[in-house]
Amino acid sequence: MPDRPIIMDGQVVADSLLGALTRRIEKLASMGIVPGLTAVLVGEDDASKIYVRNKARACERLGLNGDVIRLPDSTAESELMTLIGNLNINKNVHGILVQLPLPRQIDEHKIIASINPDKDVDGFHPMSVGNLVLEIPGFVSCTPAGILEMLKYYHIETSGKYAVIVGRSNIVGKPMANLLMQKGETGNATVTICNSRTPDIGRFTKEADIVIAAIGKAEFIRGDMLKPGAVVIDVGINRVPDASNPKGYRIAGDVEFESAKSVASAITPVPGGVGKMTIAMLMQNTVLSAERFAGIAN
Repeated sequence: MPDRPIIMDGQVVADSLLGALTRRIEKLASMGIVPGLTAVLVGEDDASKIYVRNKARACERLGLNGDVIRLPDSTAESELMTLIGNLNINKNVHGILVQLPLPRQIDEHKIIASINPDKDVDGFHPMSVGNLVLEIPGFVSCTPAGILEMLKYYHIETSGKYAVIVGRSNIVGKPMANLLMQKGETGNATVTICNSRTPDIGRFTKEADIVIAAIGKAEFIRGDMLKPGAVVIDVGINRVPDASNPKGYRIAGDVEFESAKSVASAITPVPGGVGKMTIAMLMQNTVLSAERFAGIAN
């Protein structure tokens, strides 16, 4: 294990990926095609507003058509379904993103299933999930896909390694497990998924070569829960009260960074780690969708 761990910089990896994406966008432009992403935001959730704003800014930087449709918290499910139906048939829209969570009167699963799978750049549609499990090429949830890109960029081996994922969400935990188990360059790992009901999570993480923390609890994974030389990927973004900060809080991941850094061989920071890759992969999925509609990608 090196004296100092590799700090896996999400911005560096994202910039590399977006640089390659620019050439693909230019090729589409030569054909008169501008990739279009429409994000739908229902309600006033503060975190959702930030996520959608960041996605819109990324579209602007790359020259994509990024549109945000804002609907009130009182929006009926039928109204949202009608909107998605119109976006499904809009030839200028290549990617549709419905920001989660949705208000209680709207069935999240029904809404996701109503999105045209060919425009499901979030990778949440049942068909996208099924393709992932069956190892059929398709859209993959952006955060897990971004994590794989980071592992690849930093030449971190997954084949034959033991990976422990702490968190079982449909957005991160489950697709991450499927990706790591697949046959291929960034797969062939043995995977365990822990969750909030798993007794003594540290018993598993102490054996892991790769730990991916996505449980939504600030600084839950500590250095004493890690195997020396482990690779640590922190997906969490949590607000922790901090009177010394003018905002009254600080941002922390699901990993206690300082103690984990003293044990890990490589680790992602929060902020500046996985979050940067999530946006980059969404842009990549949108460009890929446009290429498929143009008939220049499988």
